[in-house]
Amino acid sequence: RCAGPGFIISDFLFRAMTRRRQYREVANLLQGVVNVLEHFNKYMGISQIRQLSERVKAAQNELGQQILADFEEAFPSQGTKRPGGPSNVLRDACLVANVLDPRIKQEIIKKFIKQHLSEYLVLFQENQDVAWLDKIDRRYAWIKRQLMDYEEKYGRMFPQEWCMTERIAVEFCHVTRTELAKIMRTRAKEIEVKLLLFAIQRTTNFEGLMAKRFSGCTLADGTVKKAELPPPSTNPFLEDESGTETDETVIEKGDIDRPKKPKAPDNPFHGIISKCFEPHLYVYIESQDKNLGELIDRFVADFKAQGPPKPNVDEGGAVLPSCADLFVYYKKCMVQCSQLSTGEPMIALTTIFQKYLREYAWKILSGNLPKTTSSSGGLTITSLLKEKEGSEVAKFTVEELCLICSILSTAEYCLATTQQLEEKLKEKVDASLMERINLTGEMDTFSIVISNSIQLLVQDLDAACDPALTAMSKMQWQNVEHVGDQSPYVTSVILHIKQNVPIIRDNLASTRKYFTQFCIKFANSFIPKFINHLFKCKPISMVGAEQLLLDTHSLKMVLLDLPSIGSQVVRKAPASYTKIVVKGMTRAEMILKVVMAPHEPPVVFVDNYIKLLADCSTDTFQKILDMKGLKRSEQSSMLELFRQRLPAPPSGVENTSSMSLMAPTPEQESSRIRKLEKLIKKRL
Repeated sequence: RCAGPGFIISDFLFRAMTRRRQYREVANLLQGVVNVLEHFNKYMGISQIRQLSERVKAAQNELGQQILADFEEAFPSQGTKRPGGPSNVLRDACLVANVLDPRIKQEIIKKFIKQHLSEYLVLFQENQDVAWLDKIDRRYAWIKRQLMDYEEKYGRMFPQEWCMTERIAVEFCHVTRTELAKIMRTRAKEIEVKLLLFAIQRTTNFEGLMAKRFSGCTLADGTVKKAELPPPSTNPFLEDESGTETDETVIEKGDIDRPKKPKAPDNPFHGIISKCFEPHLYVYIESQDKNLGELIDRFVADFKAQGPPKPNVDEGGAVLPSCADLFVYYKKCMVQCSQLSTGEPMIALTTIFQKYLREYAWKILSGNLPKTTSSSGGLTITSLLKEKEGSEVAKFTVEELCLICSILSTAEYCLATTQQLEEKLKEKVDASLMERINLTGEMDTFSIVISNSIQLLVQDLDAACDPALTAMSKMQWQNVEHVGDQSPYVTSVILHIKQNVPIIRDNLASTRKYFTQFCIKFANSFIPKFINHLFKCKPISMVGAEQLLLDTHSLKMVLLDLPSIGSQVVRKAPASYTKIVVKGMTRAEMILKVVMAPHEPPVVFVDNYIKLLADCSTDTFQKILDMKGLKRSEQSSMLELFRQRLPAPPSGVENTSSMSLMAPTPEQESSRIRKLEKLIKKRL
């Protein structure tokens, strides 16, 4: 009962002040009325309360239309009429709009911004010269002037919480994006990569200025999360990206994995205009494809013109400078493209990267590995005796060995840097696209180059030793009358090892694990080949076997010392390598020990063979008998006895032609072996 008269009085005052446009007083009164009505919401079933509420709503609608009309008169949609300064009436009207239906406020903002940007749409029409990309700076210069003009004339007219300056700038961005997309579709054939990059750079710079000036509170979602610095990261690729990187941004070798500062918070305005360039980034991708193709061709031409890099022993082998140049260019492209887009264009650029990583691996690295030639003819004992240091048995020159090591080192650098590149690309691209970035195939390609390089080094040294082993197998070992110094073929093998290994070691000093791989692969290749040639030495007299045992021990000691041979710094050989040499060369010694043992009585000989050689293969036993020079009739009975004396295989294991038995202990070495070792030590 009390509310009715109060509302009538308020309604009378409200309408009177509205007619006189006393908007400040209206705003205060209206806020009070609205607050009171909120308390009566639960009583809307009462007709009087409902009628009063409807009268207030009608008055609000009338007031809203009046305020809109006032703004339309002050800022007409048509024409260029504009008041010279702010209006106090309109300023107070904005206070009223805050209390009215939100659509009134939105309509005021929409009409004002539309009128404020009407000149822009005329000046930069699609058919105007200033509308094209080469004059894109003029667009941003125009909005800067307009914002300054707004602040000066109308900055106090609108409430601060309306963020009108930001709203004008954001609407300008939306309009500009639409207009640029339209004109680029029309004139797509005129877009060149330099022009596109120029426009994108200027646009992203402007978006950066927007982020510095505005909070982004007026963007679509209406909320802006408080920027938080990311936690400290252990990622070696972290870099300072707070500033704008230019085309001159480059990295040196190793810079790609340098620790960087935490990434700055994201720019809420990033892409608000520059998104329109994304459909045309194929121009940029095609340009990078062309540029990288020319870069690879230049690398090939430079290598042919300048030749292989000079040996760089002090730094552990020379990495080809072209690989650093390639990844410098990759880093530049990656940063540049990520500033343009973090979507599909980054995937397209990754595909281009993959293409030229493979081309670099095959054209620059594999394509420049020295080619192997056919093995030279076998040597005779006479030629080995005459062989001197510096002979041309090894196929590769010192320069070629250094080149192989350089290519190996370069491939290792490319392998490591490609892995880092993949990680960095995943950081730059949208999270939804990360799984599509995979450079495993390219890393495998560089691994193949490394493996091929090591294999070439092994084959070269292995082939250099072949003539010596061939000469060993052709010697008349049954005619040797006394044990002397090491045989000429041993001297030849040692000579080649001393020629090649120090060069390889010094040029792979920075990639020690691959030098170890080289040593292991050489041992795994040379030792079985040496044993095979040992079986070809037949028949062998007792003295001949002793000489071969002396030679075998000499080779064993050299092989054990191979990783540090010719080095002033003696370093213990890796255990994995030592194990291979000891196992292989001990087998060779045991073969000779069995050959030296008398074959009578046969049972003792067979048991001794099984115990010492740890090989139950009838083929191996047959070769031992051939080395001893036994007749076929004697061999038949021996083979039959051998089969009878073989230990039974464990239950559940099928019988095979070869079984592995426990290797002999050091205590099982014969007195003859110990005497020979003393002879070797005395000679050394």
